Amino acid sequence: MTRAATGAVIDLNADLGEGFGIWSLGDDMALLDIVTSANIACGFHAGDPRTIRRTCAAAVDRGVAIGAQVSYRDLAGFGRREMEVDPEDLCAEVLYQLAAVDGIARAMGGRVTYVKPHGALYNRICRDSEQAEAVVAAVADYDPGLPVLTLPGSAVHAVAARAGLATVTEAFADRAYTPAGTLVPRRSPGAVLHDPAAVAARAVRMATAGTVTAADGSEVAVDARSICVHGDTPGAVALARAVREALEAAGVTLRAFR
Repeated sequence: MTRAATGAVIDLNADLGEGFGIWSLGDDMALLDIVTSANIACGFHAGDPRTIRRTCAAAVDRGVAIGAQVSYRDLAGFGRREMEVDPEDLCAEVLYQLAAVDGIARAMGGRVTYVKPHGALYNRICRDSEQAEAVVAAVADYDPGLPVLTLPGSAVHAVAARAGLATVTEAFADRAYTPAGTLVPRRSPGAVLHDPAAVAARAVRMATAGTVTAADGSEVAVDARSICVHGDTPGAVALARAVREALEAAGVTLRAFR
């Protein structure tokens, strides 16, 4: 029996608010009409105060859950470059980002309800317990009731559990997977998927069967409560809409996990 047959409930999230100054990236307003959770950039890899404010306000208007998309301090590299950051510095920088976005979200009538690290930081804390502890400490200092969104099998799960924080697992509809259940590095051919029909079909399998086909053709378990589509991917709106429509057609209920 598939999960859809037993009443599967899935959150659909996207990275949003990633414009900066005169540069826009993606169609945040259109995506906010599709997703159930918005990972809003906090200004360290992308986003500026005006963009954060506008995105938070639009999310509140649409009833979309707001997450803080914390990152390494890396505007030039869009937060996708591996960096060595002292754990105490990383903890303080994550706390700074979280407080900033939550403050703006509250001013707009909402609040941050979860934390999702971005890019290189996301991948790093999947395997590096020391960096994971720095991120978890920042979240615990700010609000221990905020869950951290991460991959199944991530080092963050054990670190967060020791600190009394919850974690939520996610899968990526538009990213290729390794046989180990990690994401294929973005620089590798085929790492990002662009065909709406293929991405939608993957999302349905993730939601109903809990599996995805890895780059080598093997089947990988991806037991996830949330599915991500990237807001900066070309054609992101069409991809997200195809995913949502396919999930609903498969009998999956779309609802924020918070």
